[in-house]
Amino acid sequence: MTYQVLARKWRPKTFAELSGQEHVVQALTNALERGRLHHAYLLTGTRGVGKTTIARILAKSLNCLTNGVTATPCGTCAACVDIDAGRFVDLLELDAASNTGIDNMREILDNARYAPTVGRYKVYLIDEVHMLSKAAFNSMLKTLEEPPEHVKFVLATTDPQKIPVTVLSRCLQFNLKLLPASLISARLAEILRAESVPYDDAALALIARTAHGSMRDALSVLDQAIAYGAGEVREGVVRTMLGTVDAEYAYRIADALIAHDGPALLAEARALTERGVSLPAALEDLASLFHRIAIAQTVPDAADALADPARLEPLAAALAPDAVQLAYQICVQGRADLALAPDEPTGFSMTLLRLLAFEPVTEQGHPAKSAAPGGREAARRSASPEPSVERKAARRPAAPETPVLAPASSERETPARDVAAASPGEKAPPAPAEWPAFVAGMSLSGIALQLAAQTELKTIAGTEFVLAVPESARHLTDKPYADKLKAALEQTLGRRVRLRFEIGQVADTTLAAQERREREAARASTEAAFRDDPFVQDVLSRFDARIKPNSIKPV
Repeated sequence: MTYQVLARKWRPKTFAELSGQEHVVQALTNALERGRLHHAYLLTGTRGVGKTTIARILAKSLNCLTNGVTATPCGTCAACVDIDAGRFVDLLELDAASNTGIDNMREILDNARYAPTVGRYKVYLIDEVHMLSKAAFNSMLKTLEEPPEHVKFVLATTDPQKIPVTVLSRCLQFNLKLLPASLISARLAEILRAESVPYDDAALALIARTAHGSMRDALSVLDQAIAYGAGEVREGVVRTMLGTVDAEYAYRIADALIAHDGPALLAEARALTERGVSLPAALEDLASLFHRIAIAQTVPDAADALADPARLEPLAAALAPDAVQLAYQICVQGRADLALAPDEPTGFSMTLLRLLAFEPVTEQGHPAKSAAPGGREAARRSASPEPSVERKAARRPAAPETPVLAPASSERETPARDVAAASPGEKAPPAPAEWPAFVAGMSLSGIALQLAAQTELKTIAGTEFVLAVPESARHLTDKPYADKLKAALEQTLGRRVRLRFEIGQVADTTLAAQERREREAARASTEAAFRDDPFVQDVLSRFDARIKPNSIKPV
C-alpha cells in the first residue's frame, strides 16, 4: 500500500482549482484565450504558493489534445494525464540548484532546437533559477529572448533579486502572493471533508497561521496532525504537536506589564517553558498583540476588524502609545536575539524583563517597587519633583492609627454610608472623600493596586463596599484581582467585607486621577524651570531655536 501525501494528492490540476493567485490566473487565462502567449515566464514567490503548479497547468493548457490551446484543459487526454503523473516527455522540469554550470545550460539549449516529441509545445520548467552561475545565465540570454516557436520557458525562483536584469527583461514576471490564513483554513477544511477526517475549525486556523502563507507547508503540517491525532484533527492535539498555547498568555503578559508585576511576568515565562511552547512563536504573538493595540490607539475605526476588539480596548486605554511602540520593538528585537542568548528560556525571560524595565513610567501605570536599594522606585523618587514625594508620604502613613484612616466627624453622618458600629479592634471604614488616601495607605501592589487606584467609593452598606470602576478598567475587576483588594481591605479594617463593582462614570477624585494631576504639575514645573534657564534662553535667541514639547525630562 502506497500513501500519497496530501500536498501531492491535492495539488490543483486546473486554474479554477488554484487558490489565492487570481492575478496570475487572470493574466494567463486571457493570454491563452486570445492567443497572446509569451515565450518566457518568471514566477516568483516563497515556497508552497503555487509556482510549480501553475507551470504544470500551463503545460497542460498548451498541450491538451482534446481542447487544444485553452485555459481549461480536459484533464483526461493522454497529455494531461502524463503531465499530472510527471512523465510527459515534452515537459522538462530542471532543478537549477543541481544543474548550475554552463555545460548543463548548453545541453538544455541544444535540445531546445528539436521539435516536441508528442506534444504541441516543449515546456522547460527551471526551478530555483537564481542558483545558476553567471556564465550559465549569459549562455541562455539569446535563446531566452528569441526561442524556437515550439519552446516555452517557465522560470521559478524564491529569490528574484539574484537574477540578472538582462534575464528579467526577457521574461513576463508574476509575483505570487502569500496566501491568507482564512483561505488556507478553508482549503484544509475542504480537503478533510473529502478525506472524511474529523476536525475542529480552531485546529485548522492554528495550522493555517503556522504555515505563514504557504499552502504546501499547511498540508505538510496537516499530514503530521492527522498522524499525531490518530486520524482526527483536534485543537488540543495540534497545539501539543506544534508546541503552542492559547493566545490568552499574551493578554496575561500585557496585564502584568500594565501593573509592573515582575513576578507575574517571570511566572508566565516559566509556565510557557515548562509546557514546551515555541518561545520564538510566543514573542511573535506578543508583537502581534502590541501591533493590534497600536492600531486600536491610532486608527480606532479599524479596531473593529481586529481579533478580540473587546479585549484590546482596555489595553489600548491603559498603555501609552509610545510604550506600545517601544514594546513592539523590544519583542521583535528579542525574537532576533534568541539565537544569541545562552538558551531560549533565558532570552525570552530577559525580553519580558526588558519590556518591564524600559516602559515609560511617567505616562501611565504604577512602576514596580524594587526591593533593592537604588532600584527603580528609588530612581523615580530621585528623579521626581516634590509632588511625588508628597504622594509617597501620603501612601505610607507614619503609623497605622494615623488620622488619615479615620473619617472626619463632619462626614461620619453622610447619607452615602450605612455602617454598623465598629467592634473593638476594628477600624472605622473611610468616607468616600477619604478613599484615595485610604487606598494609598493599604499594602497593595500590582494589578490589585491599579484596580483600587481606578475606583471611586460610592457607598458602604453594612459590610458591602460599592466601588465605581471606569469602563476602561473593567478587565481589572476579575476575581483574582478583586480578591486581593478584598483581602487587603479586611486586613486593614480588621473585619470581613464584601465588594460590589459598578461599571460606569467615575469622578475625577480617584487616586489614579490625583497621581496623574501630580505628574502633570511636576512636568509643567520642570518645563517652566527649563525654559527660564539663562542658558536655554540664550540658545533660543542666538540660534532661533525652539523647544520640542514633551521632550524635557528631570535628571
